[in-house]
Amino acid sequence: MKPFESFTGVVCPLDRANVDTDAIIPKQFLKSIKRTGFGPNLFDEWRYLDRGEPGRDNRGRPLNPDFVLNDPRYAGASILLARENFGCGSSREHAPWALLDYGFRVLIAPSFADIFFNNCFKNGILPIRVPADTVSRLFAHAVGDAPLRIRVDLPGQMLVTSTGEEIRFDVDAFRKHCLLEGLDDISLTLTHVAAIQDYESRRRTEAPWLFD
Repeated sequence: MKPFESFTGVVCPLDRANVDTDAIIPKQFLKSIKRTGFGPNLFDEWRYLDRGEPGRDNRGRPLNPDFVLNDPRYAGASILLARENFGCGSSREHAPWALLDYGFRVLIAPSFADIFFNNCFKNGILPIRVPADTVSRLFAHAVGDAPLRIRVDLPGQMLVTSTGEEIRFDVDAFRKHCLLEGLDDISLTLTHVAAIQDYESRRRTEAPWLFD
């Protein structure tokens, strides 16, 4: 997993509440357990005017001009702003995979579905919960002619907007450490490889019949 670094990114305002994981990445695209390749079908049913199919080349598909991801102001956005209960629905891990593959590293909303929230951290995405009135204020700035930019300082747990606002946020210390070090569940386990090998060696001596 790529370590999380402080950065400044463009905010894409998705002004919807209760966005479920089937909207984030529709079920017909859950054909792979690889973490890449899902970005082109992120929000597929809202993003395009036709129905997407697995393996289909998205180039040339008619875009929905009213959907925010297709607005030139938000090209290259790396911060997604949304309303309450983002990521509800099924527990598919493909949802954070699709968001990350598109280029989003930070999500800002008043609340997230629990399983989705946990899956984000495990895949290198920082989900940030801030009060609803703060989210509304950010939306007001993000829909202007000039895109809203936010500097994300994870070590300092601070958001600094291009309008000069500073917003503190909370994050679990262990999850923060894993993001900064780029540790997913597998790499976290491998940090204890010496202790694991020592235990296995000791068990071979203590209970050799288990290894026959």
